[in-house]
Amino acid sequence: MAVNSGVSPSRGPVATLRRIAFLLERARADTYKVKAFRTAAAALLPLGEDEISARAGAGTLTDLAGVGASTAKVVAQVVAGEIPERLTSLEEEYGGELTSGGADLRQRLRGDLHSHSDWSDGGSPIEEMAFTAMELGHDYLVLTDHSPRLTIAHGLSVDRLGRQLAVVDALNEHLDGGFTLLKGIEVDILDDGSLDQTDAMLARLDLRVASVHSKLKMDPAEMTARMIAAIGNPFTNVLGHVTGRLVTGNRGTRPGSTFDARRVFEAAAEHGVAVEINSRPERRDPPTKLLELARDIGCLFSIDSDAHAPGQLDFQIYGCERAEAAGIDPERIVNTWPKERLLDWARR
Repeated sequence: MAVNSGVSPSRGPVATLRRIAFLLERARADTYKVKAFRTAAAALLPLGEDEISARAGAGTLTDLAGVGASTAKVVAQVVAGEIPERLTSLEEEYGGELTSGGADLRQRLRGDLHSHSDWSDGGSPIEEMAFTAMELGHDYLVLTDHSPRLTIAHGLSVDRLGRQLAVVDALNEHLDGGFTLLKGIEVDILDDGSLDQTDAMLARLDLRVASVHSKLKMDPAEMTARMIAAIGNPFTNVLGHVTGRLVTGNRGTRPGSTFDARRVFEAAAEHGVAVEINSRPERRDPPTKLLELARDIGCLFSIDSDAHAPGQLDFQIYGCERAEAAGIDPERIVNTWPKERLLDWARR
């Protein structure tokens, strides 16, 4: 699988605006800062080069809805044949390689099983996530917005998820047949281990990531039982960010939940559920000792970005570096598999 280190910079104003947004997302900048550049790119997309140049020369770019002073400055610089200062500074700080390892494994990944759009707590539309995944060389991306219980993340009800599935179908009709946006969910594991969505809706999806988001300080025995129950659910394909820990970032830090990891990973291996290597820098989940335990027990894995913005989709390299360091066989990483093999496994 060919991998691009990012969306290639371009002299075109739309591509430049998108590249700036991508790099801001890599830096985990606030959504509102990113949205200015993506909104401006969308506003310019229908216009021809001549009109953009004319508006830049006349100083009327800001008359367009969605184009502000800072984005108009970037466009004017591109039209003048200059490299915008904003792009230069971002490229210097965030445009390079994210890690020193993991590149060989990253070449083998065919897709990403965990991503969010602005339908829940992501910052960009579904189509922008899909287009960026294509540009990064993915064959597939699973859209996994949150389930209803996670109201703080605007989790999707049955009705809203049903409408999203129709949007995914419509988008796939217009995409290159070499790439597929797959239907998924990050479904909450409830206190008793059941999943926070109806069986009928879960059955309509291509793949399901099940994650604990609440009561992380639950008694270890109860947490163990909760996770094993979720793993035993026939709809569960991936066990997401297994401890829920945070090790850095603007959300602060928190310890992971405690549970009998051996029993949980043995259940995952028995049921063919993949343990997620969550690649977000603030998560690094599971911790190294648990990652090695899951390896030794014989678990399957998925290396996922858990991207909440297009520029975070290449966070996967962090997980690849960790998986390579742990000596995990790429054949046990389910998103190295072709789409049809992945889907057959998810339907098991």
